[in-house]
Amino acid sequence: MRENKVDRDREHFWTISLNNAHKILNIELVSMGTINKTLTEPMEVFSIPLQKRAVKIILVHNHPSGELKPSEADKDLTDKLIQVGRIMNVPVLDHLIIAEKSYMSFKDIGLLEELERSAKYVPAYEMRRRYEQAAEEKGTEKGKKERSKEMARAMKKEGIDVDTIVKISGLTKATINRLKVEE
Repeated sequence: MRENKVDRDREHFWTISLNNAHKILNIELVSMGTINKTLTEPMEVFSIPLQKRAVKIILVHNHPSGELKPSEADKDLTDKLIQVGRIMNVPVLDHLIIAEKSYMSFKDIGLLEELERSAKYVPAYEMRRRYEQAAEEKGTEKGKKERSKEMARAMKKEGIDVDTIVKISGLTKATINRLKVEE
């Protein structure tokens, strides 16, 4: 009876490792935190799933308060882990928040899809590849500098900061600041 009560007032973070057929390979407690947060690093999240040869994972954590609404920290961590999963070729299929009587799925409410579109944690080389691919798909045959300008305009439109655009595009701050963005 005591075992069921131990540490229920603290947040826990688990990973569910899956194979190609979505069969569970492993359920692993990654970390145990305080009453309202748990520290979770990508290396710890993906360590056991990779050892178990997982090809997909589901993230799970509890909210001892019973509140199922994801916090900004929950969203930020999920955003980061989605990108790490892409790099590792182990996609995040969902993130569940569980409480005593119910649960909430990031996928079911559309939040997972929204975070998958986020560029916050996408590495610079991947952003450059995406924008170059988009420029090619539009059929542009302009020179390298013109492609860089198109890429910079697209990034500017997405709200990416100028320093990041400089790093990715190779253009100067002055050139980027002069670029007009179509609404």
